[in-house]
Amino acid sequence: MLTLFQRKKAPPSAGTSPSGPAEAPKGLTRPQSATALLATPRRQKLLEHIWQRTSLSRRQFATLYRTPLERYAELVQLFPASESHHHAYPGGMLDHGLEIVAYALKLRQSHLLPAGAPPEAQAAQAEAWTAGTAYAALLHDIGKIAVDVHVEYADGSTWHPWHGPLDRPYRFRYRKDREYRLHGAATGLLYYQVLDREILDWLSGYPDLWAALLYVLAGQCEHAGVLGELVVQADQASVAQALGGDPAKALAAPKHALQRKLLEGLRYLLKEELRLNQPQASDGWLTQDALWLVSKTVSDKLRAHLLSQGLDGIPESNSAVFNVLQDHGILQATPDGKAIWKATVTSDAGWSHSFTFLKLSPALIWDAGERPAPFAGTVRIEQGEASREAGPSPAAPATVTAEAAAVDTAPVAVATDIVPADPFSGLLEMLGEPPALHALPSATSAGTEPLAPPPPAAGTAPAEVPSIASEMVLPSMIEPSGEHFIAWLRNGIQTRKLIINDAKALVHTVADTAYLVSPGVFQRYAQEHPVVAKQAKEAELADWQWVQKRFERLQLHHKQPNGLNIWTCEVTGPRKSRRLHGYLLNSPGAIFEELPVNNPYLKLMDGT
Repeated sequence: MLTLFQRKKAPPSAGTSPSGPAEAPKGLTRPQSATALLATPRRQKLLEHIWQRTSLSRRQFATLYRTPLERYAELVQLFPASESHHHAYPGGMLDHGLEIVAYALKLRQSHLLPAGAPPEAQAAQAEAWTAGTAYAALLHDIGKIAVDVHVEYADGSTWHPWHGPLDRPYRFRYRKDREYRLHGAATGLLYYQVLDREILDWLSGYPDLWAALLYVLAGQCEHAGVLGELVVQADQASVAQALGGDPAKALAAPKHALQRKLLEGLRYLLKEELRLNQPQASDGWLTQDALWLVSKTVSDKLRAHLLSQGLDGIPESNSAVFNVLQDHGILQATPDGKAIWKATVTSDAGWSHSFTFLKLSPALIWDAGERPAPFAGTVRIEQGEASREAGPSPAAPATVTAEAAAVDTAPVAVATDIVPADPFSGLLEMLGEPPALHALPSATSAGTEPLAPPPPAAGTAPAEVPSIASEMVLPSMIEPSGEHFIAWLRNGIQTRKLIINDAKALVHTVADTAYLVSPGVFQRYAQEHPVVAKQAKEAELADWQWVQKRFERLQLHHKQPNGLNIWTCEVTGPRKSRRLHGYLLNSPGAIFEELPVNNPYLKLMDGT
């Protein structure tokens, strides 16, 4: 270990300048040295924060952290972290890498690793687990530069990252045929360029850490235990900060952050889910000058998609979604300033129908070379006041019509390369937040006696977990039900789209079992599955109440001695206390593969 710390720092890569970049030929970018790339005040602050999370001297830090970070910087140069999502600006990938390392090390301080090992072993392995956490966080996305972008030099020759750092002016573009998530598998091509032989030899001496790190570097965080959780949490924190995703900071976030979030959701839906330009039933139609999307269908799917990605602060109603899209310049308004258009679609085969539409500029969705062929038929606007009703309307002959293009307005420009004026301030706020509650001591050590899982009522067999609960992929067309709700819960927890034991969590662990916060958890399910609204309306119930009743029929929950379904938990924090109401499961195995420790801030009340 000491010989590792005393190893000399690797020299800068050949072909990079120790100073800032000289002017490159037009259309090309000149590669920079790691020193120049990391010299900005914000990145220097991040490096300082990373050092403060370790227990190393400056010389030891240079060997274990600074040198790998410099190698990473030289590889990723000024590439964005994504084409138009988070950190989508020059140098975004380097910023994202530093942010996620800083946040992961903050989270790591709340864990004694390896979990379950004797204190002596945890102390002996502490620095290795800290470094392994930093490496896993830093490298989890590095495969993007191998499979998501095409990079070439001025002479047209292709650069691949396994060639080593760029050594002369280059240009790059995103691959149109890139496969989402492939970058996780591509990480294995590159991590040896950041972590040298001595570091890998050192890490491989700790079997638990080594196995978890290899899983993360293979893009399989779900198999990496606590290390995988730390990387996922840190990644989400960095992305949320970049997109303004924290509801508490929504007012202070730049306006374009929510705009990007909504626009990226629309682009994803148009690529993966929505049917466009069908001869009859379709989700939208593209004309020469406008994109017409059926209002209710698209709004429901957009909200469900964003919620499924774990994003908070998404409007709950279609009207609110329309207003937000219009306020952020994504929708084109009607002549009287409303979001909803009414128009009649007529195909070249003679089929015709009227719909309520959202109207967008195609330039917001596609680049010039990616735009699909326009609809062969016509889309005619119906004159008069635009309807606020969301959804298809009965076909009706248009009395007075006009071509859609006649009232098309100029496209609204969307900023895709803006960096917040002081992005580090938001990161500092996140890094100063308390650690996740599931990392704290169990309720037993906090002085609260755990309650043994209650037995089923006399004369009844223990309720079995529905078989669908084991499915990790939930097709969007599955009929909502109590069984599907449990499967959705289990899937959300395993993929970490649903957080647990956090201040805003809908699921907690208390009394050695799972606790579902009501009505929040049922409302979240209903928002992600808009089809529930139709079935709830037929039953004359609110959508979340419909889900709640389907859950109760499964009899997976434990009732109070007085027969009531709902249990109350007292939540005690550092400054105030409050109460939660929810369901206590008979067995945590219904939604957890492995039960986390009890939330020390929750105390189950006696039900009297």
